[in-house]
Amino acid sequence: MTDRPLAERLGYPADAKLLIVSCDDLGSCHAANVGVYTALRDGVATCASIMVPAPWARHAASLYDGDDVGVHLTLNCEHENYRFGPITHAPSLLSGEGGFPRDVPDLWEHADPAEVLRECRAQIERALAWGIDVSHLAPHLTSITLRPEFFDVYLELAIEFRLPIRLPSTISAEQAGFPFRRLAAEEGVVFPDHFDHDWRAGSRDRVHDAVRGLRPGVTEIHVQPTIDTPEVRALSPQAEGWIDDLALVTTDHTLRELLRDSGAVLIGYRALRDAMRAG
Repeated sequence: MTDRPLAERLGYPADAKLLIVSCDDLGSCHAANVGVYTALRDGVATCASIMVPAPWARHAASLYDGDDVGVHLTLNCEHENYRFGPITHAPSLLSGEGGFPRDVPDLWEHADPAEVLRECRAQIERALAWGIDVSHLAPHLTSITLRPEFFDVYLELAIEFRLPIRLPSTISAEQAGFPFRRLAAEEGVVFPDHFDHDWRAGSRDRVHDAVRGLRPGVTEIHVQPTIDTPEVRALSPQAEGWIDDLALVTTDHTLRELLRDSGAVLIGYRALRDAMRAG
């Protein structure tokens, strides 16, 4: 553990405003794969995370070209009619109808921590086997962040693979019931200083407000960009928000002006990984 500000460890002044714009759910569907890589290559997004168990993950890996991509550790499949499950076929990670549980409380009630560890490790190892230079870990729906026995899994894998992690800063240790950020720091695991735990689909207002209010240090802002296809609109009623996320990070002039005016420096998780591995 070090008391140096993360910005300084990354080679910037302590009061620098460093911003990660991350794309969740790479691999979840074809529309997400096209949208996320467009956001990374033609927009202001700086990194993404892949849902290894999802049906379109292998396609996402085939499009990978050295981009800053982590693993979106996935133990839930929240969609009504779109189902997929664990790559380890773990019984405690399957709902009664097949596929991962739809919601986090159901997962927490039934999941065996040993099977959670085996599944999450397998997801990381498969991403590495696909040739992805994994830059970080970020749980889907924060399912393993805020439950102590599953947070132990998260931390163990971060240490094992020497990877930084996403941790919310808008949930206190008192609210969570345990000091998750302090525990990670004590193990030398790196995470952004600021991350807003807000999962509503459609990010325009949230992202604009976050950039206006950027504080010194490393801030992560997440989006979920997809292209507009019949598939993604059939997948979820939230698709409209995801489609707008792609426009937000590629063509929204307001966002680019806010970024310029804020003085933010755009970085990815790979910079955090390098700092963590440098000790």
